[in-house]
Amino acid sequence: MRDVNRMLQPEWLVTAATGLIGRLSAGYLRLCRSTTRWDRQGEAELERLLAQGPVIVVVWHDGALMAPMVWPAGRWPITTLRDTSPAGRVSGAVQARMGLQPMAMAPRSSNRVASRLILRRLAEGVSVGIAGDGPKGPVRVMKDAALDWARVSGRPVIMLAAAMRRHRRLDTWDRFIMPLPFTRGRVIWRLWRAELPRKADPAQIEAWRADLTAALNQLSDEVWEGLL
Repeated sequence: MRDVNRMLQPEWLVTAATGLIGRLSAGYLRLCRSTTRWDRQGEAELERLLAQGPVIVVVWHDGALMAPMVWPAGRWPITTLRDTSPAGRVSGAVQARMGLQPMAMAPRSSNRVASRLILRRLAEGVSVGIAGDGPKGPVRVMKDAALDWARVSGRPVIMLAAAMRRHRRLDTWDRFIMPLPFTRGRVIWRLWRAELPRKADPAQIEAWRADLTAALNQLSDEVWEGLL
């Protein structure tokens, strides 16, 4: 009877569904990765920086599903953030099966609490990945997190953009990219800033935000050139 009652609890059903969807989705991403002919740029610089310590990886949210496909998880651990919504839980399950280390952020957690957890991971030598405009947008509007973490930790910011010739754009706020197998793909890693001063006034932070936004937009446009 106890097992029956447990099966009827919504949380159990959500957990089971999340695990199943995560397993199937991760298998699909592996298929896409293995059947894609990749043009990889900037990997030598990424490896050089990782050999010196963790990095902060920033990607736009529309390409977040492709990021687990291209990160060298077997060699370099990375923590990613997810929210506690059903979609966030599925995303976390997929990332975990792709070798990443997703971290759930409770909706009532303050930015200060979240930053402490992230900075602790960076101090432990684990890189951190974040969607600069996620998880709810507005689209391509850079949030404070990556800049704050870079200033406090002193770790470099790496921009990531990935594209696949065969793909679908979902009807979401960011036109989320769904990869398709048997195609050509390109991934570009590029250093934005090796170091940010720990102390900065609001005007300087805003200037950095604008510069990072422009640089990631340019990289995101560049990665599609020649594929479509």
